[in-house]
Amino acid sequence: MLGLGGEGILRTFGQDEDASALINRALDLGITYCESARAYSGSEAYYGKALGERRKDIFLTSKSHNRDKTGALAHLHETLTNMKTDHLDLWQVHDVREEEDISEIFGPGGAIEAFALAKQQGKARFIGVTGHHDPSIIKRCIEQFDFDTVLMPINPAEQKYKSFIENVLPLALQKNMGIIGMKVYVRGTVSRLPWYTSMEPFLRFALSQPVSNVVIGCDDIAQLEQNVEFAGAFEPMTPEEQRKFIRDVSPFARQLMYYKP
Repeated sequence: MLGLGGEGILRTFGQDEDASALINRALDLGITYCESARAYSGSEAYYGKALGERRKDIFLTSKSHNRDKTGALAHLHETLTNMKTDHLDLWQVHDVREEEDISEIFGPGGAIEAFALAKQQGKARFIGVTGHHDPSIIKRCIEQFDFDTVLMPINPAEQKYKSFIENVLPLALQKNMGIIGMKVYVRGTVSRLPWYTSMEPFLRFALSQPVSNVVIGCDDIAQLEQNVEFAGAFEPMTPEEQRKFIRDVSPFARQLMYYKP
């Protein structure tokens, strides 16, 4: 239910020792879903250096933000080289935001041709799409192509404005897609809430949705261990608990979603 995200300490350069320790601790704790992206600094290379023989034990994912076939295939080559593997379990079209992205990705010579080819050649077992800007754009993507998975925000603050849970989740379920939650902690800004005491309710809320799993980036091993502890003690929120949580967060939703330090 809990995956290791490619953010936090993994989205850096030159932190090989700390990154390797985090990755291996995650695997020791039972995490088997590990994600990265071509855009995440040294994240892919950290996995390549840390995994070794443990690669066979995990579901390894990455992403490409390139919008044309040639560029996406070049990204895939870099990703496989960095991660020291001959295939990804999941390769994702990264961060689709605008109509222009859709036109490029799905147009002649677009990136989707690279993703389909990678799956055909066995370089990617599954292909997915990700986005956290506009649910209507992601909905159009999954209407247009039979993606295996969608990675999208799952948190109570999103409900106040552009809701992925309301606008994307039903179609993804209808299409029997894998649903991966992200931005569970609203980019780490939940500590700004006046009644904040713990991240745990946000993870509990996310896992109470019909998701396959959620991914969370970690700054250090202590954060990782805390997330695993929360996941291990998970009990689903009732519908009423979810509605109350959304109401409690609602007055602060815009602040949480758009806060810039």
